[in-house]
Amino acid sequence: MSIAIDAPGLLRAVGLLADGPAVWGRPFRAPGAGVFVVELPSPPPAAPIDINRVGKWLERLPALRLDGQETTSKAIAARLASFWIPSTSVIYVGTSQQSIGNRVAALERTALGDRRPYAGGHWLKTLRGLEQARVWWAQTDATEEYEDALFAAFAEKIPADDIGRLHDPAVVLPFANLRSTSGDRKAHGLTGYLVPEEIAPPAPARRVVDLPPGDADGVGEAVPSGRGRRSAATRPRVAAARPVRESAPAVRQPRSRAAGPAGPPRGEPVFLSADGLQRLREEHNELTTRRRPEVIARIKSAKELGDLKENADYTAAREEQSFLEGRIAAIEALLRDAQVIEAPSVDAGGRIGLGSRVTVEDRAAPGDVIVYELVGTAEADPGAGRISNASPVGRALIGRHSGETITVKTPRGDAEYRIVEVN
Repeated sequence: MSIAIDAPGLLRAVGLLADGPAVWGRPFRAPGAGVFVVELPSPPPAAPIDINRVGKWLERLPALRLDGQETTSKAIAARLASFWIPSTSVIYVGTSQQSIGNRVAALERTALGDRRPYAGGHWLKTLRGLEQARVWWAQTDATEEYEDALFAAFAEKIPADDIGRLHDPAVVLPFANLRSTSGDRKAHGLTGYLVPEEIAPPAPARRVVDLPPGDADGVGEAVPSGRGRRSAATRPRVAAARPVRESAPAVRQPRSRAAGPAGPPRGEPVFLSADGLQRLREEHNELTTRRRPEVIARIKSAKELGDLKENADYTAAREEQSFLEGRIAAIEALLRDAQVIEAPSVDAGGRIGLGSRVTVEDRAAPGDVIVYELVGTAEADPGAGRISNASPVGRALIGRHSGETITVKTPRGDAEYRIVEVN
């Protein structure tokens, strides 16, 4: 069977001069940003999946699922094989914004199922004969643009028969690439295939000493007797340290690479009203079913204009995609841990809680009433009358009853409100 395209030919197809090859598993020098392509010496007619490696992968990660169901190593190997393209020797396209050589070395060192040092292309580790693979590369600062162009050139060269045999013919990528630059993902059906994200342990409590302004390190220290010693009259006075306070331990939480507001740590409940939950679901549906395809279409159209490095339309579309994917990830994090707020019942004694609608009167302006709805921090919108239970007004209202007066500390001083009605 003829080769659809090899690694040097793929790089030439997008206007890059191929460098290499380097032998997989051996260090090579390739500093600087760029793209790289991993290929086998010749394309095997069937995927050379190592069933033993797949079995160890499943044994290590028992939560690994195929199409949401418990599975076997044989079923996983069959699913992987359904993405094999026998007409090409190219099995992975990657990028690095710092050092191509270091990125490939990190990929080589990452065990199947690990996230670090680099989990991209981890399907490579399921193959037999990977030690015969070769790496070709080209240096460029426009890594994302050329990666996108490489994927497009790759898909164009694959015969229609090979595409039709793929488990997901809608996304044509090299075997070990699971996602395109524009966000299209292979529908491989595998979940739980990487070790869970680790949360950094809490940092030890720090002791912080407050010093008066100007008491920098070393100022006020006694000078040894002898040459250069200052007199008592001219030596700076050593300021007495103020009381020591214990600072709370700083807990680092992992952040998503995508732009946009970050959701709470996994497992922490997110309190939402029924309306708030519905609004989030509608926004998520809008972003994923309409906005995301529109942005992907704009990226593809902009690519056709050529000269990706100076293509303003392409750059703008990619930036919009980054913010869009960040917002989608944030909404999914909120929905994942959402707990619907039940409106307080009469049995609660009329106490104000999450979900309550409260009418208050400003004591400084009798007759001036405001209606607040107490919600969780995730859906707070003061302009729409939804305030968080963590806000100053929200904290003051929680647990109170109709007829009571509350005092709220504000930057302009204390403000008093009378609770008129609780619903």
